[in-house]
Amino acid sequence: MYRTEIDNYLRKTGFREFTPKAALFDMDGVLYNSMPNHAYSWHTSMASFGIEMSEADAYAHEGMRGVETIKKIVKEQRGIEISDEESQRMYDEKSRIFATRPEAEMMEGVVELQRKMKADGLKIVVVTGSGQHSLLEKLVHDFKGLIEPDMIVSSFDVKRGKPNPEPYLKGLMKAGVEPWEAVVVENAPLGVRAAQAARIFTVAVNTGPLPDKMLADEGADLIFSRMTEFRDEWEIFWEGRR
Repeated sequence: MYRTEIDNYLRKTGFREFTPKAALFDMDGVLYNSMPNHAYSWHTSMASFGIEMSEADAYAHEGMRGVETIKKIVKEQRGIEISDEESQRMYDEKSRIFATRPEAEMMEGVVELQRKMKADGLKIVVVTGSGQHSLLEKLVHDFKGLIEPDMIVSSFDVKRGKPNPEPYLKGLMKAGVEPWEAVVVENAPLGVRAAQAARIFTVAVNTGPLPDKMLADEGADLIFSRMTEFRDEWEIFWEGRR
């Protein structure tokens, strides 16, 4: 089982083998059920600046660095380029509102999944567009023994965020592996696009309201509807790589 998806991946990338040694996880919507909080914060904060951003828009832009998201939307709605400083000021307001939201719970099944991966010899790397120090510190605390500070790629580490492949290429570097030696776990279309551009086998776990087709259209190699499904199928997937 899953041999077909793996063979399709090898065919489209031209790689001769698929030998995972690292798992690269997105954070929001993958490690934490935090996207409802982000969606609310994006909608509310941008409205205060006269910018329309629905909660669905927040999911569609998930994975991009915050300042890049704002510059893109302002350009689309107002036809002007704003400075990094102005965009950062707007993003700071989004972060302020986000900090007032209830704490997001860890995604059900993800800790058990990572433990299985570690037991099979995989390194765990987090690749996130977040630039909030408090969230990154919380990550290391909540996933103690699974995620180390030097195995996190954040917005501080890259010049171009998702959907550019740079974040996932940086993740490969931190893990010391090649594209065919990694698996990406994503939930966002733009994140899937970034992982595919980096030529990494991409498992999309659709934890949000977007249709599976949006993830499939971006090239996801495998799609699950919830993290617990991937957790329960890990052993079968792991055997399928042989």
